[in-house]
Amino acid sequence: MLQEQRRDNKGEKYVIGPTGAKLTLADLPPAGTERWVIRRKAEVVAAVRGGLLTFDEACERYSITSEEFLGWQKAIENHGMAGLRTTRIQSYR
Repeated sequence: MLQEQRRDNKGEKYVIGPTGAKLTLADLPPAGTERWVIRRKAEVVAAVRGGLLTFDEACERYSITSEEFLGWQKAIENHGMAGLRTTRIQSYR
């Protein structure tokens, strides 16, 4: 699903985010985010798809690997936002 970049009446660039709301650069998770919940991952993917950030800018800004970002993107394509859910594997001794 491709996203289209738009401009509001003030000329600010935005895309429609994963919740259906307007998503601007200011709305994205802060650089250096370490706790990646589903919504934050989906927002970054939507921003790249919509042209708010380039792929390289997203990877650098969030210190994520290209494989990690592509994994998020593929998870959304295949399973929607639910595909971004991660579960912890517990080791029992």
